[in-house]
Amino acid sequence: MTDDAVQLKVPVIRQLYHWDCGLACSRMVLKYLHPVSEEEFQNACWELKLTESVWTIDLAYLMSHLGVRHRFCTQTLGVDKGYRNQSFYKKHFDTEEDRVNELFNKAESNGVVVNKCSVTMQEIQNHLAEGHVAIVLVNAVLLVCEHCSTPVKYCCFLPVGQKCFCRKPDYQGHFVVVCGFSNTTDSIFYNNPAYSDRVCCTSISNFEEARMSYGTDEDILFVYKES
Repeated sequence: MTDDAVQLKVPVIRQLYHWDCGLACSRMVLKYLHPVSEEEFQNACWELKLTESVWTIDLAYLMSHLGVRHRFCTQTLGVDKGYRNQSFYKKHFDTEEDRVNELFNKAESNGVVVNKCSVTMQEIQNHLAEGHVAIVLVNAVLLVCEHCSTPVKYCCFLPVGQKCFCRKPDYQGHFVVVCGFSNTTDSIFYNNPAYSDRVCCTSISNFEEARMSYGTDEDILFVYKES
């Protein structure tokens, strides 16, 4: 049984580049649950060799490295070869496939908790109701915030209205931090690292569509208050 509404005060931290949304989400989660110094965070990223291609499994390793209790749920243990020709993954696919698969293979021996499973909205709400948070991979093309009148163009990280020559992709992977819900309004609250000044809100149905879109593997990283 969950509360009717929960909104956790997770700090909003904006990403610095087009590729570091996952790291920005990790900073938000850590600041809320397990504060670490900037030096500790940077050292962990350096030791884990986190570069411009950050997968959900990388974020799980980051939490494990910092001693934070977590659980990474995904539909695919490793890299889905079907993504090879998808525009979002194509650039780094060949170099990343072996690296990511190796991370999955060595997860258990490195204290990284990975489960192959699908997660229900009820499970997410139960998690939030206990004061925990989660980092979720979504298709940003589908995710629509009810509060934002000028959505960010994730392809090149430009606000709508500025000149952009990119075509709209079918899939744009993006990490967000889920921090609340309301059953009265059927809403989900989340921190979008594309912004630094707001908590975003969308319908549960839109959120489910965005997080279950092809390309996400339904990746969700649950992070817990206690270590």
